[in-house]
Amino acid sequence: MLAALAANVGIAIAKLIAYLVTGSASMLAEFVHSVADCSDQLLLLVGRNRAQQEETEEHPFGFGRERYFYGFLVSVVLFSVGGAYSVYEGIHKILHPEPITSPYVAFGVLIVSAILEGSSLRTAVRESNQHRNGSGWLSFIRRSKAPDLIVVLLEDSAALAGLVFAFIGVGLAVLTGDGAWDGAGSVAIGVLLAGVAVVVARETKSLLIGEAASDDAERVIVTALQDGPEVERVIHMRTVHLSPDSLLVAAKVAVRSEDSAATVVRGIDAAERRVREALPMADVIYLEPDIYQESKADQTDPAIRTVNRAWGDYSGPDGPRGTGPQPASPPDQREPSPLPPGVTDPDGACGPAVAAPAPARSRGPAPAAPAAARGAG
Repeated sequence: MLAALAANVGIAIAKLIAYLVTGSASMLAEFVHSVADCSDQLLLLVGRNRAQQEETEEHPFGFGRERYFYGFLVSVVLFSVGGAYSVYEGIHKILHPEPITSPYVAFGVLIVSAILEGSSLRTAVRESNQHRNGSGWLSFIRRSKAPDLIVVLLEDSAALAGLVFAFIGVGLAVLTGDGAWDGAGSVAIGVLLAGVAVVVARETKSLLIGEAASDDAERVIVTALQDGPEVERVIHMRTVHLSPDSLLVAAKVAVRSEDSAATVVRGIDAAERRVREALPMADVIYLEPDIYQESKADQTDPAIRTVNRAWGDYSGPDGPRGTGPQPASPPDQREPSPLPPGVTDPDGACGPAVAAPAPARSRGPAPAAPAAARGAG
């Protein structure tokens, strides 16, 4: 990123000189665009540096979201410094057109800038392809958790498009002798930058609020949790990115009711290890054991739909219907439920596993639970 910043500083200086020589509003807009790009890269560097701070008592999950915050500031700079000023200058030039002097200087700077920006865009595309996993570009921008990639990719694309607008504006102004075309080029660059700013703001705002892991990552987590005898199934799960490289996982998992507390603890620890081995970015994991009751599961709960989607068993807008989660053992080999009549799990699939005593009945006390059930707590 430092090399890209140095290149943008050089491009900005060249565009400033071209503006001073030619008086072109499009060249001024391009200079402002490059200044905004330099400011944005500085903000991203500051955010990346601040995100590496150690967690504190006040911020127990660290400072990873600093990268999202500074990514949002990028959108503010793009809109105000880049977009708004370029539109203002363009409208002023349309209302008060002036001829362009030494247009070949402007054309030369634009061509050199296009070569450098194209090289930068090629690098951004190559880096993005390592994370895109075959998805389309629009989908990648919407689902990427790294604000740096989003900003660099959009800025470099906008830079090339802006150079095209500037080239057309200056060219038409020279061919027609009407400086208003130069102003129109500046307005087009400003509108382009404002549009990019809105996209960056929308995506970084979503990351700031808290986005879940990708579908592939959630599938890996569910598979790892259920890939052992300790967990019968994942009841529901929530994930959120603390930073592009850090993920918080909170899940409720079904355990056997006859297992002792020590067995459940060992099983939870083993499940956490499997998740971290399968997905190293899942560095904060909270697992809650429970007794699963299908009748209590609210299929409209997003946390339950997340698990169903990971297994391809959700027919709603987030995924197709499939086979769904498979039990750890065939139904005919499972132990019968040790809960006696009158002993309930008030929260079932969505609350803590608490066994409440049955109320007294006139026909006698409820039968005692088997010994194995008493150890489950």
